[in-house]
Amino acid sequence: MEIRNIAIIAHVDHGKTTLVDKLLQQSGTFRQNQQVAERAMDSNDLERERGITILAKCTSVVWQGVRINIVDTPGHADFGGEVERILSMVDGVVVLVDAAEGPLPQTKFVVGKALRLGLRPIVLINKVDRPDARPHPVHDEIFDLFAALEASDEQLDFPTLFASAKQGWAAESLEAERKDLAPLFDLILRHVPPPEVQPDEPFRMLVTTLEYDPFLGRVLTGRIQSGSVKANATVKAIARDGQTIEQTRITKLLAFRGLERQGVETAEAGDIVAVAGFKTATVADTICDVSVQWALPAQPIDPPTLAMTFQVNDSPLAGREGDKVTSRMIRARLVREAEGNVAIRVRDTENADAFEVAGRGELQLGVLIETMRREGFELAVGRPRVLFRTDQQTGQRQEPIEEVVIDVDDAYSGVVIEKMSLRKAELKDMRPSGGGKTRLTFHAPSRGLIGYHGEFLTDTRGTGVMNRIFHSYGAYRGPIAGRRNGVLVATDAGVSVAYALWYLEERGPLFIDPGVQVYQGMVIGEHTRDSDLDVNPLKEKQLTNIRTTSKDEAIRLTPPRRMSLEQAIAYIEEDELVEVTPKSIRIRKRHLNPEDRKRARKLAAASGE
Repeated sequence: MEIRNIAIIAHVDHGKTTLVDKLLQQSGTFRQNQQVAERAMDSNDLERERGITILAKCTSVVWQGVRINIVDTPGHADFGGEVERILSMVDGVVVLVDAAEGPLPQTKFVVGKALRLGLRPIVLINKVDRPDARPHPVHDEIFDLFAALEASDEQLDFPTLFASAKQGWAAESLEAERKDLAPLFDLILRHVPPPEVQPDEPFRMLVTTLEYDPFLGRVLTGRIQSGSVKANATVKAIARDGQTIEQTRITKLLAFRGLERQGVETAEAGDIVAVAGFKTATVADTICDVSVQWALPAQPIDPPTLAMTFQVNDSPLAGREGDKVTSRMIRARLVREAEGNVAIRVRDTENADAFEVAGRGELQLGVLIETMRREGFELAVGRPRVLFRTDQQTGQRQEPIEEVVIDVDDAYSGVVIEKMSLRKAELKDMRPSGGGKTRLTFHAPSRGLIGYHGEFLTDTRGTGVMNRIFHSYGAYRGPIAGRRNGVLVATDAGVSVAYALWYLEERGPLFIDPGVQVYQGMVIGEHTRDSDLDVNPLKEKQLTNIRTTSKDEAIRLTPPRRMSLEQAIAYIEEDELVEVTPKSIRIRKRHLNPEDRKRARKLAAASGE
């Protein structure tokens, strides 16, 4: 059977996964009466809740006797590591762009990688049924983007379709019949070349994704570059430098058929398959016949830019809500994550109960923590910090710089520019984007953006849209001011009392309700001043036998400020931790005892930190 391999690439929330759902339905992969979840490709609970794709997934459809392998890739910058490797196993890309928003940073990031690999794009302008759609100006913006990314003349001569993935149609023009996705299927068969493979040479396959399966162990996915392979065959894995890593038997050979991964006996050059049986082979390694001596060229993996400390939860409430609390369990889970996700690195620290986890960004690490708490883990995590590096030529300290594209109402552009400049960002471009909105482009240090998103939404009354992407390492930009306010820290353990909280409200906004279990060193609110304040949330009213009608009889409290996991991680300072359990997210001081905190501050001052 003839094969076509394509990837669907776009910015987050432009409709990739919805489009794949419709392609599966219209190709007959689903039966007419089959119950299929909406966004069937987003199989992970977190993906469904957040409406984003986190892991790249593969599926295949058959159209007019040709098998089309389709890869649905993540659109969020933190999961860009997935995208880079996926592109090396496809022969064409469908660039999906929102008809109102136009190309955004992630589009630029992925398209740039695709063009450098020589892939010829098909452009699909989606959501043309939106009331604010502007398909023709967006088409011009895409051409300008391709030209800016130094696309070849052949790549600039790209075919374009207009579509509504939600309604399940695509057409060559806005005036054409809006019936189904057949124009897209036909264009893929015409425009995307069959895979360039060597069917007569020995078996070779480059590993592009890795996952861990509890029954099969490590499952390695890639495209067969040459030859064919059978289940139970003996093969070996070699590194990029040609060194043999291991030799083993393929215990399971899996091919993608619709949404299912089915076991097959044999697979030919050009097909995308998954193999099980390897113990140490990983992404960018070549799996091949035992006679092969050289590896296939592989894309290097972008380095992590952010690190966090994950440690055992040692608070007085530890072990009450989760059943996985030991350092051994936490370490095993992190190592397993690093095995299946090459953008994450785990390192032991001097403290046996703490581990350094490095990744691409706050969202990626936040997703990992959220996944772990749902699995029953309890842990404490520290403030994210960026990973600096030293320039080999100049010996200069460098830090990760991100490209930030912000769309705001004209009225809020001033406050955004002011806040971004305080965070050492450089304004690179400012232009009207229509409809009373301005598009601002900045180059900003990653550490300046930690925790900014919540403040940004407040400043723009929830109307602003911010998109970030790693740009490069650049010169260190100097100190950046952190959180301006101190916190209210509990002095005693027990259950919070409404009367005490009522008196504490004048000190600053609270994070807890009455009737909540607290402990010494737990952060219960924000201080209105820049210093921390020790407070007692357990203080009860002294009862007397004199009746009174004073207004403190009926205590009315302002609703507390509740933080999501990401907000809490962005809020904390160096001397604080976020305690994460399956049911609760609490902020606490690293040292629970006030005397220990004083000692730590003196030591930090003495060492000049």
